[in-house]
Amino acid sequence: MEMRGAGRVVFAAIMLLIVGTLNLIYGIGALAEAHIYVNDTRYVLTNLNVLGWVLILLAAIQLTGGISLMAGNAYGRVIGIVAGSLGAIGALLSIGGAYPWWSLGIFFLCCWIVYGIAVFGDEDVPAPPRDIPRAP
Repeated sequence: MEMRGAGRVVFAAIMLLIVGTLNLIYGIGALAEAHIYVNDTRYVLTNLNVLGWVLILLAAIQLTGGISLMAGNAYGRVIGIVAGSLGAIGALLSIGGAYPWWSLGIFFLCCWIVYGIAVFGDEDVPAPPRDIPRAP
């Protein structure tokens, strides 16, 4: 018997693994002060060093949630929803940056991830018919 929404959960787990890997790469790039960040861009956080550590922490949460979600653990569902929500908030905070359309796309993708994990549940089974008493 297949659970309702199992495909969405697998999609969410894969997307959490991908976005966690990308956040890890971006976090390392921010710590190394790489040239992937625009020079005149103002960040919500104080500087690139803080941004790098926040991205690495977020990546650890997302990778843990993705791996645990692939294993089918309830812990993965909770961490996956938390990681997707944090990713959506981070994307909203970076809309004013150099790539606003990319950030908006990431926001909607994170919302889809959270929705896919939240609706996962038991199979939809119709209720058995009930006997309706008739009036005399």
